[in-house]
Amino acid sequence: MSHKIRIHYDNKNGFEEPIMWNWVSDGATLEREITPDGEDEFGLYYDLNHNRSNFNFNFKDGKRESTSWEDKNRHYHLHLGDEVWTMADRHNIYPVRPAEPKGNIKDYYQKIKGLIYEDNFYFPTTDVSGMGTPSMLGGNLLKDGSVIFGFFHPRAAQVYLVGNFNDWQCPGHPNPQQDKFIKMDLYRGFYYQPNIWLAHIQPEDLPSQPIEYKFYIQGGATDEARYVPDPYTRLYSDDYKNRNSVIVNPTEFKWTDQDWETPNMKDLIIYELNIYGFTDNDPDIPDEIQGTFKGVTRRIKEGYFNELGVTAIELMPTAEVPMQRGLGYEPATFMAIEKNFGTPDDFREMVNEAHHHGLAVFTDQVFNHTSNDFNPLWNLIDDGSKPGGFYFSGETQWGNKVATGREEVDNMLIDCCKMLIKEYHIDGFRFDATNSQFLNHKLLHRLAHEIKDSDFKSDAILIAENLPNQKDLNLEGYNGYAQWSNIFHDKIKALLREGTFEGAESSTDNLGTMFYFSKDKYAAHTNNVVNFAESHDENSVQYEVGTGGEHLKDPEIKNRKAKLGLMSTMVALGQPMIYMGQEFGVERERNRIKVPWHSYSEETNHFYQWTKGLINLRKRYESLRIDGYNPIEESKFTWILAPWLDKRHGGNKKVIGWRANAKGDNEGSILIMLNFEPQEVRIDVEFNTPGRWIKLADIDEVNDLPPIGDRDLNDPVNINLDSEKFSNFALPPYSGFIYKHHTEQVH
Repeated sequence: MSHKIRIHYDNKNGFEEPIMWNWVSDGATLEREITPDGEDEFGLYYDLNHNRSNFNFNFKDGKRESTSWEDKNRHYHLHLGDEVWTMADRHNIYPVRPAEPKGNIKDYYQKIKGLIYEDNFYFPTTDVSGMGTPSMLGGNLLKDGSVIFGFFHPRAAQVYLVGNFNDWQCPGHPNPQQDKFIKMDLYRGFYYQPNIWLAHIQPEDLPSQPIEYKFYIQGGATDEARYVPDPYTRLYSDDYKNRNSVIVNPTEFKWTDQDWETPNMKDLIIYELNIYGFTDNDPDIPDEIQGTFKGVTRRIKEGYFNELGVTAIELMPTAEVPMQRGLGYEPATFMAIEKNFGTPDDFREMVNEAHHHGLAVFTDQVFNHTSNDFNPLWNLIDDGSKPGGFYFSGETQWGNKVATGREEVDNMLIDCCKMLIKEYHIDGFRFDATNSQFLNHKLLHRLAHEIKDSDFKSDAILIAENLPNQKDLNLEGYNGYAQWSNIFHDKIKALLREGTFEGAESSTDNLGTMFYFSKDKYAAHTNNVVNFAESHDENSVQYEVGTGGEHLKDPEIKNRKAKLGLMSTMVALGQPMIYMGQEFGVERERNRIKVPWHSYSEETNHFYQWTKGLINLRKRYESLRIDGYNPIEESKFTWILAPWLDKRHGGNKKVIGWRANAKGDNEGSILIMLNFEPQEVRIDVEFNTPGRWIKLADIDEVNDLPPIGDRDLNDPVNINLDSEKFSNFALPPYSGFIYKHHTEQVH
């Protein structure tokens, strides 16, 4: 059967004698050269009769064998229809005539600039190409009640806006009504290329109920036409079948945190939590708000974090995921808030309350991969990249690898962070799996510049799960990324389980490195380090210790080692982080967010009381959180115990100790000693300053000076020195000590 087909071609290559080369790939020898049959406003057209339902074609200049050819082979199939359009700069075949750009996006921006909200609202303008293109992407409510819809798609032929404001009408509707179609206009955007589509809907044309919408694209994707949610949507609808995008007004929430300032890096004591797990099955939280933003807000108001002493909460992912399995590391898009946690305003209320209670709030951003269950970006833009199209560049073990490093993709991810800062007052971010094998560091460098160097939020905290650690994220040290320290975590687990852990050994090797902010491995500044013994991704210390052998399964030993791991985390140079439940010594496997809160009481649980005391010591005494490029050179830090020193000072033993003073003198010095050996170790302690040294903590007890604690200056556990040294000090097995030199005034 012969089919009559018209193929349009714009000939933007400027071929003087444009010839269509036509062939089939079914083993036959059909090959033809076809000359144009005419010309119209779009360009040339070729009329041909074909007895195959599919064939291949491209274009060349003239009938000569040696000539200029396009490098874009195109595949036609009959389902595309009897008239199609092609363009010289792309391989795509369109069933409708591609739109012509209407103008420049910068000019359009100037027209509506005065309608953009200034406060608590983010209007996308990121352009990492340096051309300063305001993208205006997403569904953005303006001051006059109108909504401007922006959509990035450099390959589509036509794009329609559909929603509950036009009965979802478009060419793909089962009963199309053309008078209700809203065709979006194409504008020259990034790189001054036609790639941004706009539609501006006036208030009188919008419903009073929540505005739901999608885009309907023709051509440029792997299918000829499709509905797609807005990649910039702030929220998905309650209709989980259709997953419509929803317009959100971020300006309606009344913020009261105007006096809040994000804390300095050195003052961070981070508590990682999952919104579900932190209040699920907590008998003190009403059932209806367990596992939600409101549940966390309730705990904030009750003073849980203030009592514990932490200064920042790091939220595991809050972005919408299609198949919620608890952890949230399978994002669908990046800006929509997970509906199961609550509304966007519930999120804002939680952050607002956190700031009133002295807590910074970080969110976990998963920019390395997306879900395979529901993925609006997958094959959305067919630019020839395989698999997945424009937004993807291969795979990771967790899902489709996002094409970070591609500037238009980076624009979207940076916009996501800016939106969370502006509309949710987020203080910073933890970026998931950022090692360069998973994520292009061009994004992280540019993101730091766009947010911090450009004063969008100069004090933003940027944390990377960059395992193994890499030096390039240090930037200038003080302003670089804080990396989860793989070196600290793996070494502390090896020491505590008395074996190996992912390459780290329970030996004296690198014992100084892990406590001195891994300076000789990757970090330039203490700001570049987050130390942790537990996280959502790792077994708890108690669980891990139990894998080290039968002799370590004794509950008392596991409990003691859990404390030693936590003390090590709190005293090491860098910023400490604990994972929810660690304050109670919870034993759990990795990737578990269930905490049996009903089994624990803050008032009666000794482990919690000990943890609370330890954390508050760090919070109170600046010498427990000294910072800088090299505190040793600044006389703020001195080793007193180490495997590389002589026998009386820990030689060849798994012991470590130091004196620290934030002021660089002897006033208010802190002395720390840790013993990872299974037996007592006798040492000489170089206190260096005669006088009274107050014991603030050991593995069994934490007791601060008044008014925080009730440690008496004359308590016999304190040490009174007439000289600079205490000889023959006994370090019990698996022990730790914190002493403070007493000065006249204690605050």
